[in-house]
Amino acid sequence: MSAKWEKTGKTTGELTFEISQEEIKLGLDQAFNRIKKNLRVPGFRKGHVSRVIFNQYYGEEALYEDALNAVLPNAYTAAVKEAKIDAVGQPKIEPVSMEKGKAWTMKATVSTKPEVELGEYKGIEVPKQNTRVYQKDIDAELDKKREQNAELVLKEDKAAKGDTVIIDYKGTIDGKAFDGGSAENYSLELGSNTFIPGFEDQLEGHKAGDEVDVVVTFPKDYGAKDLAGKEAHFATKLHEVKSKELPKLDDEFAKDVDDSVDSLDELKDKIKKQLKEEKEEAAQDAIQEAAITTAVKNAKIDEIPDAMIQEDVDTQLNQYLGNMQRQGIDPQTYFKLTNTNEAQLRAQLSTDAAERVKTNLVLEAVVAKEGLKADAKEIEQEIKDLAAEYNMDEKTVRATLSDEMLSHDITVRKAMDLITDNAKQVGKAQLEKDSDK
Repeated sequence: MSAKWEKTGKTTGELTFEISQEEIKLGLDQAFNRIKKNLRVPGFRKGHVSRVIFNQYYGEEALYEDALNAVLPNAYTAAVKEAKIDAVGQPKIEPVSMEKGKAWTMKATVSTKPEVELGEYKGIEVPKQNTRVYQKDIDAELDKKREQNAELVLKEDKAAKGDTVIIDYKGTIDGKAFDGGSAENYSLELGSNTFIPGFEDQLEGHKAGDEVDVVVTFPKDYGAKDLAGKEAHFATKLHEVKSKELPKLDDEFAKDVDDSVDSLDELKDKIKKQLKEEKEEAAQDAIQEAAITTAVKNAKIDEIPDAMIQEDVDTQLNQYLGNMQRQGIDPQTYFKLTNTNEAQLRAQLSTDAAERVKTNLVLEAVVAKEGLKADAKEIEQEIKDLAAEYNMDEKTVRATLSDEMLSHDITVRKAMDLITDNAKQVGKAQLEKDSDK
């Protein structure tokens, strides 16, 4: 094959390439075999027309379009490889010549990855992270556990925020009931913001047995459009008022909430250890995000082709809807539940698409500069990890993803780790001082 690449812009160009007579013959054979069984030629049974008779009757040129469709993908891929270009998106390919008995010549208008000039990516200064666990952090976790294990006890006093009320309610708009507007013996925690804004507030200060006319206005962006922005009256009766009774903070409480400990001190130590691990993990994530963001800012990148932006959005969309599918929610149901559509989700995902593409380009450039590789053992482990994460068979993962794709993901993560591991944590004052230079 003879492939010729000519740049027409920083990230665009024209790729001219040939399809050999040998490839053309294979394509013509495939095209003929696909239509042969349905051919009707006078004097011949359906599906029993020879290639010679077909050429005489229709002409070989009648097969050209189907033959080209059959051989073009591989021919284009080979041409891109020969020209050593990083093509992205779908090319626009037009025939230059398709003469009988000669190689066919094609011209493809191609978008390519932009060139990346790396700036500083090692030794990047990032805000110092505090991973210390304070007593107030431990106390807050203990308070959460007490809240989770609180008992509800009947209360004769007036209902207050944090109390739970058992209510009947009947909602009307302009005197007419509406779907979903009524319930009996409903348990509602005041201050939980479960109901329409203002509903729970109007029950505070009332006792069991009280009847309250709750008046609220549905938000203008309420999911049910027939209710949005309308004023509603809820005839509400309080049956019971219950307050939370928190358990005593002692050894028995500790053993009740965690059977792996024997005392409150042990529970506190365990909570401290867990919080420390969480803070260290959060700190590492923050360092990584700050360091990579700065590395991207330090790099110079040519204009990003729209094809790369759209490819990123497609990937994000498929991943997002795929995650929903694994949770048992198909796309149609998801869009119905969220009152959105695919176009809106695409628009949302497009917001940060350019930044995601830039980040990936910089990380790939670091991979190339540092010569980062993924060995066979790492690729096998990646397959195992993906199979476990998505509850798939390892053979399915292997059939779906090529070594090249797996290697790309592994080396990009190595580049992320390299940038993060070489980052320097500094105080706020030092960061401000350096930024003024």
